[in-house]
Amino acid sequence: MRPGTSSLVHAIRTAAPLTRRLQPTASPILALTRCSPALRRTSVTVAPPTKQAPPSSSLSFSPSSPSSPIPPTSAARIDRSIASVTSRAALLSRHFATAATPPSSTMSYTVRKIGQPYTLEHRVYIEKDGQPVSPFHDIPLYANAEKTILNMVVEIPRWTNAKQEISKEEFLNPIKQDTKKGKLRFVRNCFPHKGYLWNYGAFPQTWEDPNVVHPETKAKGDNDPLDVCEIGELVGYPGQVKQVKVLGVMALLDEEETDWKVIVIDVNDPLAPKLNDIEDVERHLPGLLRATNEWFRIYKIPDGKPENQFAFSGEAKNKKYAEEVIHECAEAWEKLVTGKSNRGDISLANSTLDNSDSADSSKLASIPRGENLSPAPIDGIIDKWFFISGAAV
Repeated sequence: MRPGTSSLVHAIRTAAPLTRRLQPTASPILALTRCSPALRRTSVTVAPPTKQAPPSSSLSFSPSSPSSPIPPTSAARIDRSIASVTSRAALLSRHFATAATPPSSTMSYTVRKIGQPYTLEHRVYIEKDGQPVSPFHDIPLYANAEKTILNMVVEIPRWTNAKQEISKEEFLNPIKQDTKKGKLRFVRNCFPHKGYLWNYGAFPQTWEDPNVVHPETKAKGDNDPLDVCEIGELVGYPGQVKQVKVLGVMALLDEEETDWKVIVIDVNDPLAPKLNDIEDVERHLPGLLRATNEWFRIYKIPDGKPENQFAFSGEAKNKKYAEEVIHECAEAWEKLVTGKSNRGDISLANSTLDNSDSADSSKLASIPRGENLSPAPIDGIIDKWFFISGAAV
């Protein structure tokens, strides 16, 4: 926390999930929340997409009808509206079909869930064509030959609180909920935010080397795959493999380690054609970058920890800089799996690489069959909202 700056945390329990408490807005992407004067800042929280019904086949418009003529401008607006709804329906269809019926060989990843969510036993394995693979080592970083589209593994869906991550130490690196002192970890809700603001995850085949100090951040890597914040409008699911394009990056300094946060968008998102660099995010999603900076700075304060800091005074670097960071972390991963860097406790077991640890067939066979169990009950304190004043802007 910066000298001379104090933090005061108040907490209340929300009467209902935030998604039901938000007032309707004209935009399906953003809901702006004005903070009280005590907070001295304005935040933006991503809101659920507005549900839209597909166009009814019973609707018909006849310009030649003398009883209800439609001006050309009105007809054009109607056509655009119908096209927009149809496009969104197709997008939703593709999104929810990826877990069951992949559209192509590059999208043939499915998930194998074991145990109840919110338990110590819960694991999410990723499969390709029915074969368990490592999301850390087996999934390619790039989804096309031009290296303009990347694969992202979703660990934490937007608006959820369970702190889930790729397990670096376990065989084939399944996704599991992080623990501290034997208890499952959940992030707190810092007003006006509910859980994570984005689909949060990681880039496969990347590694932030803890033995290397970055020349600009002056801090070593955090020993994890590169973190990713996907800002599209659809909510993902743990283990989903999204195809994304890079927009920029922030450099969080977390306990004296460099913890890069790459900003991306799903290539199938309706806004994807308009978002090509970091300045486009502010233009089309005003306030989201500011909210992202705020969230990472304050989300640990309710647990009694100091405010996080950023390199570059919190500035989000552009696409070119982000791509350089990704390239560096991809090279670090290459050194890791080829034995040029110390692996420590990291499991390198994989099903596809030729120059590393091949997955043992007996261990593959020992992975339990998938099961779709209901989540275990959790303490209602997870829904509590914390109001933080005095945090530096």
